[in-house]
Amino acid sequence: MDASGLSPALSPPLTESRSAPAWRARLVEFLLVGGITPFLFPLAWLLRRAVGLDDAQLAVGFTTFYAAHLINDPHFSVTYILFYKRVHARAFGTEYSAAQRARYIAAGFVVPVALAAWAVIALRTKSPHTLGLMIQLMFLSVGWHYVKQGFGVMIALSARRGVRFTKTERWAILAHCLTGWFYAWASPFDPGREVEEKGVVYMTVRHPHGLELATHVIFLLTIIPLAFVLIRKWRREGRLPIVTPLVALLSSIWAWSIYSSIDPVVVYIVPALHSIQYLYFVWLMKRNQARELEGPPHFVSVNVRIVTIALGAVLLGWVLFHGAPSFFDDAFVSKRAALDSPLGATPYFAAIYAFVNIHHYFMDSVIWRRENPETRYLQAA
Repeated sequence: MDASGLSPALSPPLTESRSAPAWRARLVEFLLVGGITPFLFPLAWLLRRAVGLDDAQLAVGFTTFYAAHLINDPHFSVTYILFYKRVHARAFGTEYSAAQRARYIAAGFVVPVALAAWAVIALRTKSPHTLGLMIQLMFLSVGWHYVKQGFGVMIALSARRGVRFTKTERWAILAHCLTGWFYAWASPFDPGREVEEKGVVYMTVRHPHGLELATHVIFLLTIIPLAFVLIRKWRREGRLPIVTPLVALLSSIWAWSIYSSIDPVVVYIVPALHSIQYLYFVWLMKRNQARELEGPPHFVSVNVRIVTIALGAVLLGWVLFHGAPSFFDDAFVSKRAALDSPLGATPYFAAIYAFVNIHHYFMDSVIWRRENPETRYLQAA
């Protein structure tokens, strides 16, 4: 889930249903969008005390590795299902405005072609530097995606509770998000190191001296306007029922991005927490859309539509992260030559993994904009 510029995802006022969800539903929502995060740290501490750090990391790492088939991988693949549905009407018809059509064509066609060309050049030339740059762009865009998703969730959930933010207030929130992303990227200081990712050994881009400190100071300073606008809004409007939206925002920035490695066990779970937050909004949008289409002339139940999307996302996720990479690496990479290659034994896996991560961000910047007519389904309870 993402947003772009001053038109944040789902930023227009959203009306809440007259019958407020039961407290159980609100509790579930709180946990799914990030509220479970603070509880994981004491649980991880107890697990380390009970079985030791090594066994705790092994157990959690093993669990999250296989859970990725049902959580992390579908979070990426469902974006393709959402994005490329009715592709001709969206790219060339009247479903989108001219500006939104331009964004759609750029994200849906220009970006993947450019990324594919980048990957092919890296693989054909066997250049760890070229593929390493793509991987570093992936990390840069992933951090941006995390904090922008937190921003979009904050705005959307607040609006569902009747709390709407002015442009100035949104700027204050967005500044905290973006400076948090920049500090997370700049920390720790990187003098230019040889690293390995998905079997590819490459040199990182060196960070300037003082960048970590400067971005940290700027990030901490944005806490002041963020607190100011929230307190002023509470005093002016007399109520600010945004505990869940605020926890979702701060979890995305502080726990999942900046200080994600503060606990050696919880760090394994962070991608799943981000994915669950994303999938909750996919479910919310598609459930309400399915309710509208449940009657004539379609007569397809909500459950059937949701299960169909879920199964499609799981299957496509397997293809993107397991089936296709394994096929190409087995077909085109000599295992004997890979032992001495800086690209390792799975360069196609590394390239496809980076491709999907980067492309995911660009597609999200179209799907979750207010210009997308389907975001209106997030208004319903």
